[in-house]
Amino acid sequence: MPFREINSKMVEATVVPGQKMYSQRGAMLAYKGEVSFTPNMAGGQGGLMSMIGRRVADEATPLMTVEGSGTVMFGHGGHHIQVIGLTGDTLYVEADRLLAFDGTLQQGTMFMGSQGGVMGMVRGQVTGQGLFTTTLKGHGAVAVMAHGGVIELPITPGRPVHVDPQAYVAHHGDVRNKLSTALGWRDMVGRGSGEAFQLELSGSGAVYVQASEEKL
Repeated sequence: MPFREINSKMVEATVVPGQKMYSQRGAMLAYKGEVSFTPNMAGGQGGLMSMIGRRVADEATPLMTVEGSGTVMFGHGGHHIQVIGLTGDTLYVEADRLLAFDGTLQQGTMFMGSQGGVMGMVRGQVTGQGLFTTTLKGHGAVAVMAHGGVIELPITPGRPVHVDPQAYVAHHGDVRNKLSTALGWRDMVGRGSGEAFQLELSGSGAVYVQASEEKL
């Protein structure tokens, strides 16, 4: 894993000759060695068609390519940073939460309706995340941003995890997600708990939850 957590808001990445890394543009805080930072007009990996797909899906965040030999410190906006290691599975995360990730990971986009049907689409609208999300697949590490601290909750078969949609950060593994409702008569007359919608994740994997209901 190339990322080392310096504190809750800064990570250090090791850059190795011959291997690329991607980071959000402007997220470099300091570096040592011979390292170059190049604006990535394609917004990541996959060539022209992938770039067009990300822009159509509104999942194209400004990125830069990091190459060379040395170490780089990353951070952005004072946000909390969580490093997530992938061992062949897929991470689902909004593009604007990506701070940096291994260039070895395969980047793509996913239609929300394909992992939760109609309620998956509704979830995207309720949370303000839209109808698509970014995916990163393979072996490597990803640094994502969040408000406040982040907790990793394991998801095991038969024991789904329910999350406030606004506190959801990312998830990985073989996981299904859908928006569930708890609307009752109290909600209809304005006496509800304020937790009318929850995101239900089931299967096998993990979900990351931030200590805030505020989007980046």
